[in-house]
Amino acid sequence: MTLESLIRDIPDWPKPGILFKDITPLLKDPAGLAMAVEQMANPFRGQGVQAVVGAESRGFIFGTAIAQALSAGFVPIRKPNKLPHETDSIDYELEYGTDTLQIHRDAVRTGERVLMVDDLLATGGTMKASCDLISRLGGTIVGITVLIELAGLNGRARIGQHGEVHAVIKY
Repeated sequence: MTLESLIRDIPDWPKPGILFKDITPLLKDPAGLAMAVEQMANPFRGQGVQAVVGAESRGFIFGTAIAQALSAGFVPIRKPNKLPHETDSIDYELEYGTDTLQIHRDAVRTGERVLMVDDLLATGGTMKASCDLISRLGGTIVGITVLIELAGLNGRARIGQHGEVHAVIKY
C-alpha cells in the first residue's frame, strides 16, 4: 500500500478545470491515516512544537492527530463567525475564489512554537493567510507540514519564508 493509492482524483470539482485530490479513502483506511499522520509529524519531532495550527476543515483532521503525536495543543483557524471569542481576521485569495479566515486573538502566545498543518498545498493562499495570522499574534512558526503538495502551482514560494515546508506527497 502507498498513500498515493488511497487518494482519488475527482475531475472538474469544485469547478471545471480543477482536478481535486480526494483524501476521503485515505482517511477511512486505518493504516493509511496512521501512516499519513506519522509522515507529516516525524520531521518536527524534537523541535519543541507547543501548538499545531490547522485551518478549517481538513487541517482539523490532520492537525489534531499531529498535535497528539507531538504532545502539543491544537489551535483551529476557522471561517468567519464560527469562533465565539474575540477574533483576528484575514482576507485571502485561493485558487478558485476568495475567502476569510479567523483565529481567537488569545489562541497563540508571543514566542509560542507553532507547526502549521493542512491536507493540501496548492497556490499557498490558505496557508499564507494562516501563517500571517499566527505571525500577527506573535507565534514562532517552526514549520509547515502538508500531506499533498501540487508543486506546479508554486505555493511553496508564497510560504517558504515561514519556515521549513514538508510535503509527504508531491504531484
